[in-house]
Amino acid sequence: MIFLFVFNRSVYDDQPNAHQRFMEKLDACIRNHDREIEKMCNFHHQGFVDAITELLKVRADAEKLKVQVTDTNRRLQDAGKEVIAQTEEIIRCRVQQRNITTVVEKLQLCLPVLEMYSKLKEQMNVKRYYSALKTMEQLENLYLPRVSQYRFCQIMIENLPKLREEIKEISMSDLKDFLESIRKHSDRIGETAMKQAQQQKTFSTALQKQNNVNYGRNMRLGRSRIMESKHEITLKRTFEEDDEHEEEVLTAQDLVDFSPVYRCLHIYSVLGDGEIFENYYRKQRRKQARLVLQPQSSMHETVEGYRRYFSQIVGFFVVEDHILHVTQGLVTRTYTDELWNMALSKIIAVLRTHSSYCSDPDLVLELKNLIVVFADTLQGYGFPVNRLFDLLFEIRDQYNETLLKKWSGLFRDIFEADNYSPIPVANEEEYKIVISKFPFQDPELDKQSFPKKLPMSQSVPQIYIQVKEFIYASLKFSESLHRSSTEIDDMLRKSTNLLLTRTLSSCLQNLIKKPHIGLTELVQIIINTTHLEQACKYLEDFISNITNISQVTVHTARLYGLSTFKDARHAAEGEIYTKLNQKIDEFIQIADYDWTMSESDGRASGYLMDLINFLRSTFQVFTHLPNNNNDHAAMSGKVAQTACMSACQHLSTSLMQMLLDSELKQISMGAIQQFNLDVIQCELFASSEPVPGFQGDTLQLAFIDLRQNERLEQKEQHFCSVQEE
Repeated sequence: MIFLFVFNRSVYDDQPNAHQRFMEKLDACIRNHDREIEKMCNFHHQGFVDAITELLKVRADAEKLKVQVTDTNRRLQDAGKEVIAQTEEIIRCRVQQRNITTVVEKLQLCLPVLEMYSKLKEQMNVKRYYSALKTMEQLENLYLPRVSQYRFCQIMIENLPKLREEIKEISMSDLKDFLESIRKHSDRIGETAMKQAQQQKTFSTALQKQNNVNYGRNMRLGRSRIMESKHEITLKRTFEEDDEHEEEVLTAQDLVDFSPVYRCLHIYSVLGDGEIFENYYRKQRRKQARLVLQPQSSMHETVEGYRRYFSQIVGFFVVEDHILHVTQGLVTRTYTDELWNMALSKIIAVLRTHSSYCSDPDLVLELKNLIVVFADTLQGYGFPVNRLFDLLFEIRDQYNETLLKKWSGLFRDIFEADNYSPIPVANEEEYKIVISKFPFQDPELDKQSFPKKLPMSQSVPQIYIQVKEFIYASLKFSESLHRSSTEIDDMLRKSTNLLLTRTLSSCLQNLIKKPHIGLTELVQIIINTTHLEQACKYLEDFISNITNISQVTVHTARLYGLSTFKDARHAAEGEIYTKLNQKIDEFIQIADYDWTMSESDGRASGYLMDLINFLRSTFQVFTHLPNNNNDHAAMSGKVAQTACMSACQHLSTSLMQMLLDSELKQISMGAIQQFNLDVIQCELFASSEPVPGFQGDTLQLAFIDLRQNERLEQKEQHFCSVQEE
């Protein structure tokens, strides 16, 4: 302590040479301590020597003890070897037991993983891919994290993405097979759907007609028996077919296995690729839609081509409608509406193009029926079809055109086969047969006894029947168009007017212009057109009975038969005048005057007498013109008078041209006398009133110019003779 005190004082005292003095003091202190230690050692040295002596004595005993201990240890070691071996065995067993316990614990953790993985493999083998994905999800989230330190778990973890891709590929392959399958079977699906829609519509129509049967009988007297018999046959067939197929009612679900779509949708949804799947599905279906909407080039040739085309389209949209209602989001109503609008535009364009090639009205009618069934079927699935019915109105015009062409041929055949002579009836039965076909009424003729003749020829009732058949044919197209009776009535009247004013009128005009139609035939044609004109009111009644629309309705159109048949009569009359003049020209051409003859033969020329006899017999034909009422009598008289006046004027003009011929240089008095005899015969013919109704000398005035010219020739000839004398 003194040293420390001194040290502290010497260090901290700020004195000159403090450090040196401190070191000197420290050395002195050390010497003092060394002297004290030496004193102490000298004091204890004897004790140390005694201790060493004692140790030397104990050394021998220690050697003996060492030998004894070594021997004892050897004997102990020999005795403990078995114990050591048993102990080591116990230790080894306990280690094994601990390892087994550890293994059991780890296996208990791994067994569920292995079981789930085995289950996954089994689900993959039996193609339960959606369940396999759920199993994968459980493995990843619940089981594998517990044993992730093991290598086999790492292998499993690496395999799971591969299995997912494999499932995606397999499900996509199944989807492609499904798409190919529905593409092949879409026509069958559509055919089944259309058949069911048609059966449902037929059944509903049958019930409606059954409820309105009494009303229908009262309003459709003219067609009741035929329509009722057809209706009964149709109902019978329908119900027989329903009975036959009652146990075979199939739907799209029955014809198509939609499980690949559901499975693929669920798989892609679970994998988080639902949007990719939706886009792929819609893209592929759009491609298929374009293929389905592409028609065959020969589709317009047969009805089967149209039926297959419509069936494929219906099948396509039936599948899409089913997918829309049983899946959530795979297709939407907006998507189906967009697809339908695209398809509808294509369908309308295709039908417009291909229907224009159809020249057979039966095929056009079949096409119309298919379009109606097609539209009704898709309308039942919620698709708008108004544009299809608008298209049907366009096709209706084309159908009418094909009907007009067909009936034009029928009219031509009827006219070709007609003998253009009044219809003979030998007894009451034949008379009833004729009037059952044609509404003929003549009280004066009814009073006559059999046999007798009806004024018209055989073509008149045939034409009337064909016009009614045309109305029936036109009505067939108007049915099922969801139009009112007024609209149907208007359509029937318009199409019938086209038939009368265009087709029948054209056939009559062509008939009148044919070279083989003589004056007798032309007269009969005038008679026929008169009776056909009178029958137009019965055709209007016939249409009204079919459509249940009264003729007093403001908007009811009228038939234009009056103008049609009037035009035909005027054309026939004009043709009569033309043919008479042509016949006169033929007689004039064979005239062989000897303009230098010295004196006449004393009688009229032979050609002229033949011509006059021809004119007399011809004008007698006009007595057959209809005159059963005042109007017809006036009309027939006017035609006969006009024809007679035209013939006389043409004869006078022709004879005048013979006299004024520029090549005629001179005429002898004998020739003039001969010509005078011919003129006298013409005047006698005119004065004999070949056609009644002329006033005074009206007909004879046709030859006055010829008579004056002849007198002038005689005077000139006489003056020339005087000069020569």
